Amino acid sequence: MVQSIQAQDVSLEYLEERFKLKKVNDETFFVEWFDNLPEITDLEQQYLNRVKDNFLRLAIHPPLLENAVKMVVVSPLLDLAGFYAEPFSFATEESIELTAADAGEVVRGRIDILVIQAGFWLLVIESKRPKFSLLESIPQALAYMLANPHPEKPVFGLVTNGTDFIFLKLTRGNQPKYGLSDQFSLLKRENELDQVLRIFKKISQVLS
Repeated sequence: MVQSIQAQDVSLEYLEERFKLKKVNDETFFVEWFDNLPEITDLEQQYLNRVKDNFLRLAIHPPLLENAVKMVVVSPLLDLAGFYAEPFSFATEESIELTAADAGEVVRGRIDILVIQAGFWLLVIESKRPKFSLLESIPQALAYMLANPHPEKPVFGLVTNGTDFIFLKLTRGNQPKYGLSDQFSLLKRENELDQVLRIFKKISQVLS
C-alpha cells in the first residue's frame, strides 16, 4: 500500500535518504543569485520602498496571512521582474506528486506559484506567513522542485515569509543537487528587496 506524505511535512533528512538529494556548497553551482546582477531603476527602487513600508505596516496588525504576503510582496516583485509578460506564464496551487523509489511513498502538495516557459518549470515560489521560519519552508520547496517533469533542466526556487527571502537552485542529473543563496531581510536598515528583484531579473534573463 502506497503511503501519502504531505510536502509540508517532509524534512531535508527525508529528501536526502529517499531521493539522494545533496547540498552543494561550491559557489560556482549557483552563481545566478550574486554574479553580474542587473541594475534597477530609481523608479523601481521607489516602488520597492513602498512595498517594504506597506508590508511592515501591515505586519504590526497580525495575523498577516500567506495570501497577504503573496499579494503585498511577491506579486509586485514578479511584475517588476517581467514574469507576468511573454515568454512566461504562471500557475497557482499546482498539484504535484513525487514518488520515492522502492519506498512505497508518494509526496503530495500544491505549489503556491509556479513560473513556466514553453512548458518548462522555471521558478517555484513557496510563500508562508511571517511567523514561519524559512528553515521549515526549504524542504517543502525542494520537494516541489524535485517533481519538475523536465529533470534535464535546472529549476530555481524562492521561499519567503514576507520578511525574509532565500533563493534555491536544483539540478537533477545523476544525483539531485541544490544550492542556497544568502538570506535577505526586510528588517535590515537598507531595503534588501532591491537585491531580491535583481536576482529575479537575473533568473528571467538566464531562462528567457
